Amino acid sequence: MSFIQANASKYTIKQLCSALKFPRSTYYAALNHVPSKREQEYAEFSNAVFSVYTEFKKRYGAIKIQRELNDRNITCSVKRVQRHMKKLDIKSIVVKKYQYQKNQGSVPDDKENILNRDFVADTVFKKLVTDITYIHVVNEGWTYLASVMDLYDRKIIGWSYSKNITAELATQAVKNACINIPDTNGIILHSDLGSQYTSDEFEKYLQEQGMHHSFSRKGNPYDNACIESFHSVLKKEEIYTTTYHTFEEAKNALFEYIESFYNRKRRHSALDYKTPQQVEDEALAA
Repeated sequence: MSFIQANASKYTIKQLCSALKFPRSTYYAALNHVPSKREQEYAEFSNAVFSVYTEFKKRYGAIKIQRELNDRNITCSVKRVQRHMKKLDIKSIVVKKYQYQKNQGSVPDDKENILNRDFVADTVFKKLVTDITYIHVVNEGWTYLASVMDLYDRKIIGWSYSKNITAELATQAVKNACINIPDTNGIILHSDLGSQYTSDEFEKYLQEQGMHHSFSRKGNPYDNACIESFHSVLKKEEIYTTTYHTFEEAKNALFEYIESFYNRKRRHSALDYKTPQQVEDEALAA
């Protein structure tokens, strides 16, 4: 249209349309077209979908976008959101599902798998899980994040980040988690059999807090599936989308993702698409 309009002074509309094999009736119809109410509503809804998609940094798929729009008093179905996402050619960040080689390992005789894959808790601060993951930083090499999750609301209630993978790192994450727990006595904390978690320093702290230590079987990541899933989501939605040049840059990004986004904004399918903070607030208010 812009080409025809720009050259209309040099050629007649008839000549241009003839040369382009473009019906003059179609040209004039488009030139004088006034969007209908339905077209306007379609465009407004597409804009709303795209706005939520970009607001959450391309991390949300159709279901979470639909829940977010409904909470903003924009009534819609998942299928409607899917149609608009397809039209906009947008989709959530995805990665290939992790496949591991099954290992029939067991827990040593002096350890116990208390949790035994029972990831359901009846309230907050009853069952916690913890693990360490690796994060690459350009100027530092490999760095390490230890996280502690409450299984009731899937909230990350404690974490610690370091340039070294040590027992101190693992212990500090649990200490940070315990800051806001009124009574730690009797809590089950589940981890793998890594040297950080079997260390004297880590075991001593749990004993001082009256916590029971549960262990995954060797080679069975599904024994600690919830925290493994969190670290997978963290990498998919944040770490793999960014290049960190310094330790502080990575630390600030982790703080923003965990404290601002994951705990307080990210809807969780296991929580009926509520946020971990919402579920915790409801539990503490009950």
